[in-house]
Amino acid sequence: MLRKEYSASAVKFSFWFMEFKKEVELLNEGKTFEEIKVLSSEENIFGTKTPARAKQIYNTVTARIKSFDESFYPVFLSCDLSAQKIFTLMAALAHDTLFFDLVYDVIRDKLIIGSNEFTDSDIAVFFRNARTQSEAAASWTEETVHRLGAAYKTMMYEAGLIDNGKGKRKIFRPILDIRMENWLRGHDMEIMIQALTGGR
Repeated sequence: MLRKEYSASAVKFSFWFMEFKKEVELLNEGKTFEEIKVLSSEENIFGTKTPARAKQIYNTVTARIKSFDESFYPVFLSCDLSAQKIFTLMAALAHDTLFFDLVYDVIRDKLIIGSNEFTDSDIAVFFRNARTQSEAAASWTEETVHRLGAAYKTMMYEAGLIDNGKGKRKIFRPILDIRMENWLRGHDMEIMIQALTGGR
């Protein structure tokens, strides 16, 4: 999995599960990324209010999809809804190194020690460490860090990884679809399994 510089761009992003699923379906039917881009801008297939938002969704969802190779399309589409949401979350993690590190360092560690909850203070500690390790992160304002934390918690909640508690959230260890797990292992992505299930 390619590691990238830490970025605060996720403050503008959502989970976009339905948009992710729609694009994978179109790709699996034989559409190209360029054709989907045209459909997004000319036919508003993602149902956005503005062309700028349509472009942002297309660009982000496409980047997430491209974090995996096309062999994941039929695997994704064969899974049930909850597994598809976890697959979508993994694509977001593969695309956003900061988000991946948050899940790996906080959620995975909690599961390893047998805890099924994490708090806002756990996230605060993670970001404090990130800001000492990354020049980009060191420049972020407290507001940016707060918005990033909120965006990541929302995506984890929409994926079914955590509940929507205030201040303290329950972690739900996902049971991975065997087809998904086999695909990840076959593409040297066991680290995703570890991040989400507390594996070593």
